[in-house]
Amino acid sequence: MLRSSKAGGDHVQRPTAPVPAQAVRFTTPVVETPGIFILTGWLWRFLRMLVLLPIQFPVSVATVTASVAVYVVFDWVGLTVLWTVVDLGLLVWWRRWPSSFKARVALRALATWRRFWIYRRHWQPVLVVSGLAESYLERQYLPQIRGVVCSAWADRVRVKLVAGTAPAEFEHRVAELAHGFGAPSCRVEVRGPRDLVLEFPRRDMLADPIDALPVPDSPEGVDLAALPVGRCEDGQPWRLRLHGAHVLTVGVTGAGKGSVLWSALRAMVPAIHAGTAQVWAIDPKRMELSYGRALFARYADAAEEAVELLEEAVAAMQDRAQRYAGRQRVHVPSVRDPFVVVVLDEVAFLTAYHPERDIRRRAENAIATLTSQGRSVGFCVLAALQDPRKEVLNLRNLFPDKVALRLDEASQVDMVLGEGARDRGANAHLIDPGLPGVGFVKLEGSPAPVRVRAAFVTDTDIDHMASRYSGASSVSDEVAR
Repeated sequence: MLRSSKAGGDHVQRPTAPVPAQAVRFTTPVVETPGIFILTGWLWRFLRMLVLLPIQFPVSVATVTASVAVYVVFDWVGLTVLWTVVDLGLLVWWRRWPSSFKARVALRALATWRRFWIYRRHWQPVLVVSGLAESYLERQYLPQIRGVVCSAWADRVRVKLVAGTAPAEFEHRVAELAHGFGAPSCRVEVRGPRDLVLEFPRRDMLADPIDALPVPDSPEGVDLAALPVGRCEDGQPWRLRLHGAHVLTVGVTGAGKGSVLWSALRAMVPAIHAGTAQVWAIDPKRMELSYGRALFARYADAAEEAVELLEEAVAAMQDRAQRYAGRQRVHVPSVRDPFVVVVLDEVAFLTAYHPERDIRRRAENAIATLTSQGRSVGFCVLAALQDPRKEVLNLRNLFPDKVALRLDEASQVDMVLGEGARDRGANAHLIDPGLPGVGFVKLEGSPAPVRVRAAFVTDTDIDHMASRYSGASSVSDEVAR
């Protein structure tokens, strides 16, 4: 706009600031809900609670009903006698059958208390702050708690999702949920459409070191597809599959890679002594595996010897595959065709760090052949590594089972266990340095990582194993040829 003014008899046009246009504002009309509808909603919720209460809490409802009935009929004396008898019965049950009492009484009472005092009370604020509450037409929708079950070490909260949401939203907020409910960690288990379970540990079952596990009594007690090597977070044995798989263990120095290797070897020494299993070991550091050298059918520490060992393993594998062609599809360990485990400590020395390019190329080709073709004919690669980057080892995907011990960076978790593992609670980069052997395992066909701890095999244990079971392992006929 222009404004005119006179200056010395002349008309001068001066610009003026434009008047801003008023923005159009849209408001949602507020409609007051009649009080009769609000009252009806409250009454409906109350009646539904009364109907569902005996179904959800049958023991509590039966206890209250019986107590009221006894009080009405026999007054305080009858009620006192009733509860005295009940208390004595519970005391006898607890002393005589403690496991049954814990499972049927103590843990159920704990689940009821934690459901209302821990989860129900904090459910809305934790989910709203963490961004798991949904809004539609100015109404807030929350996932519903369907039940809480307590085990000896954790709470399992079953949740019904809001329609239109995905379990991934919970998987991406496991840290917020764990801190919100005061748990050391949180794991998400999908059970079906709109149905998942949140697992909150109450205490760390892996905080204390695990002594070396007992050696099986006989070769028949050795299951090469489920070797006990430690303990899972739920207190169950951690069993490592070697027969029919390849295993890659990744962790920084001092993370406990040796515990995984030696626990696996300790679990299979009766089979080694019987000749149905062999270990071919490569130890570039000359420190980790040299203690048990007497247990190994083959051993190498120099780079050239290590590569030759790998290439001989490939030749033995291909010879066995040639003999099996058209005759046998499944390998059964025997003295003639033993199960061969190629143990590679610090595999990056051969694949990335050795100065000779030809050594690196030959080692990588041999490892690739073993890991891609060896499972069906009884050859397994058990490797340990510090740095999981592809330029160090680009064969990670050929190892179906992986163990992530303590790592340096958060991004390395997904490198080892696959994309999304850290979102599912596998925070291997946050493992306490004072907990060697603690890590996360992702098994073939399972998207959920499992927190585990390997048993600690001391030098004394290794010396005892080597002295007792040495001398039985020999190179098989197919290698001799």
